[in-house]
Amino acid sequence: MTPPGDADPQPAYRWVIVIASAVMLAVSMGMMVNGASVLIIPLHAEFGWDRGAVSLVNFAGLMGMAIGGILMGRLADRGLTRKLSLMGTVVLGACLLAAARADALWQLYALFFIAGLLGAGALFAPLVANVGNWFRAGAGLALGIASAGQALGQGGVPYGLALLISGSDWRGALTVAGAVTLAGMLPLALLIREPAKAPPAAGAAGGGGTDPALLPLNVTIAWLGIAVVFCCTCMSVPLMHLVPLIQDRGIALEDAGSVMFVMLLVAIAGRVAFGRLADVIGAVRAYWIASCWQTVLVFAFIQMHDLPSFYALAVIYGFGYAGIMTSILVCVRELIPPARRAFAMGAVGLFGWLGHGIGGYQGGFFFDLTGDYTLTYANAALAGVVNLFIVGALFLTLNRRRAALAAA
Repeated sequence: MTPPGDADPQPAYRWVIVIASAVMLAVSMGMMVNGASVLIIPLHAEFGWDRGAVSLVNFAGLMGMAIGGILMGRLADRGLTRKLSLMGTVVLGACLLAAARADALWQLYALFFIAGLLGAGALFAPLVANVGNWFRAGAGLALGIASAGQALGQGGVPYGLALLISGSDWRGALTVAGAVTLAGMLPLALLIREPAKAPPAAGAAGGGGTDPALLPLNVTIAWLGIAVVFCCTCMSVPLMHLVPLIQDRGIALEDAGSVMFVMLLVAIAGRVAFGRLADVIGAVRAYWIASCWQTVLVFAFIQMHDLPSFYALAVIYGFGYAGIMTSILVCVRELIPPARRAFAMGAVGLFGWLGHGIGGYQGGFFFDLTGDYTLTYANAALAGVVNLFIVGALFLTLNRRRAALAAA
């Protein structure tokens, strides 16, 4: 604990919460958001399933997370975050072990849906909201660190799975993933606690904080949600289809997976940096900057043809795009009162996972239709442009409301 006379009397245990949450998000989100990307070609090779059909495995998991996030967010707002963390860990690990024994596509759909609904869905919104609630100030940096864990997982899990698949097969890789999930995350879930007293609603994440009264709760959730659908449609295309794109250039799976790993290692720094940026300039402004970065660069992946150029673009793209997730989390932290924050995280997450599912599926669909990824990445860039307009409109609306309140 900080000494009584300190100007910032926040409990030191909040950093245990941040680190434990970051690691749990790394494992769970790394598997559910884009871990299935390295399964696309192995499953096609073994069963002959089209890429669009295999991409629906990821879509099923994300839809489970979308629905589960709202349900689990409501429970987390009632003080059940630790129990939800334990349940989510057990369900996720068990589903991965079962998926390793699947021999039909519908079985993978069902198992990944359950893993999202009761597994990762019980982790993402509750853990993120809990991290924000432990901080009276500097929540942007804390959420950036927790979100950086997710970035590490989204790079490390696919890369680790790629190495395991190269050494054995996809069934062995999923078996190891399930065992690691249970052994590694259960002790961390036992560390999760909620703060003794939630921070005041007026406390924003830092400089440039926004008063939740500027917009009604449902309007805020809907506005952020619609933006996030388009944002995540754009984001999910490289996350799900960068590895197959690189493999189509004649590059080995483990090398293709290493590009994703490098991109998301850089994303760790990007998420922390944009968390701090959100503390300084405000979350909505930081969100727009990160979205612009992503939109401008996403189509460039289709222009790359050798491993060094993929590495170079992955580094540049990864730093900026990574700030989107952190900025969204801080937007919810700034605009939503603590008593509804986990629910809001789940509701906005529903739109986000929907966007991820749409983007991942359309990537496989357009490839099957054209035999090329050009249309896939062009559609991603278009979705990014729509998102920029929506976020810009939100920023202007909040500024006008703030000016009107100041004048009154």
